[in-house]
Amino acid sequence: VAVALDNGLARTPPMGWLHWERFLCATDCAADPLRCVSEQLFVEMADRMAADGWRDAGYEFICIDDCWMAPTRDEQGRLQADPKRFPSGIRKLADYVHSKGLKLGIYSDVGKKTCAGFPGSYNHYDLDAQTFASWGVDLLKFDGCNSDSLELLAEGYRLMSLALNRTGRSIVYSCEWPFYLRPVQQPNYTEIKQYCNHWRNYYDVYDSWRSIMSILDWTALNQDTIVKIAGPGGWNDPDMALVIGNFGLSWDQSVTQMAMWAIMAAPLFMSNDLRHISPEAKRLLQNREVIAINQDPLGKQGYQLFKDKNFQLWERPLSDRAYAVAVLNQQEIGGPQNFTFSLTLLGNGLACNPACSIRQVLPTSRDWGIYSWISSLSVEVNPTGTVLLKV
Repeated sequence: VAVALDNGLARTPPMGWLHWERFLCATDCAADPLRCVSEQLFVEMADRMAADGWRDAGYEFICIDDCWMAPTRDEQGRLQADPKRFPSGIRKLADYVHSKGLKLGIYSDVGKKTCAGFPGSYNHYDLDAQTFASWGVDLLKFDGCNSDSLELLAEGYRLMSLALNRTGRSIVYSCEWPFYLRPVQQPNYTEIKQYCNHWRNYYDVYDSWRSIMSILDWTALNQDTIVKIAGPGGWNDPDMALVIGNFGLSWDQSVTQMAMWAIMAAPLFMSNDLRHISPEAKRLLQNREVIAINQDPLGKQGYQLFKDKNFQLWERPLSDRAYAVAVLNQQEIGGPQNFTFSLTLLGNGLACNPACSIRQVLPTSRDWGIYSWISSLSVEVNPTGTVLLKV
């Protein structure tokens, strides 16, 4: 059991693009071909990822979510793509994605049907794993809808992990296992990490500030349980979709999502339209300093140190004795506010002992200079914004 997920993958949080939050289950290509979940959509996104700097910034997966399938399996019992929307098939799409230097992710479900009602993988785990491997798939997002019991849910996640390994292909395994357990029982994260490369803990992210804050609040409330299990090969997923570049977040709120997903060592999967994205959103999502924090090889997840009225202070240990520090102002009214704290709070008192250099990474990058261990730091933060520092 201890080596059930012996795939050597996800040494850092995976990065890429997925269709779900932005494009949902749009299947009427005649009515809206540019937003339809189709071969065309993924080819165009792969083109943009290769040409516009996304691949070079580290975003390597392009992921198909729910609603890609035909309504039934084929005569051999295998999953099949909808023939109208994916006329060339998934194998040809994978070949195209690979030709762009990218990797292809796909979606299935542990139960009898997917969340949108398409065929699930229940009782077909080995066959589906072999099918995905034969198509050249590089990541499987495995949802948890329509399972008859928690026992069958857990068994299905274990069996698919083993089935993926038996294919001999390197396939990142993204689970929703703890999310479906939590309403009834506390997940066993030690076991989950033995089978999954990353696992979702909380509800779908929406294109809204309320959704972002609910995820951060839940993560802080449960950090004593979840932070210690994260590390190379297995990551907590606060719902991986970065909604930056869509419609619901202000600029400061977009900065907050990018900064906090880096602090949480979260998988970074954008869900937006890369064909139509603002230069500002693109610069934020491709910010190399923030991505370096997210991808730090030490592989430790960050955590909230404390809350003080509307301010939250988070830190994440990094390699080379550095720390990422985030100051979040969750107030939604008024103007910028100053937050002052002692540097002795950071790293159990060790981050600045006897001195440290501080660099601001977000919302803009600039050096703050050298500070002594006993110094206080005053940070001005916009409403719903975050200042991200590297200490």
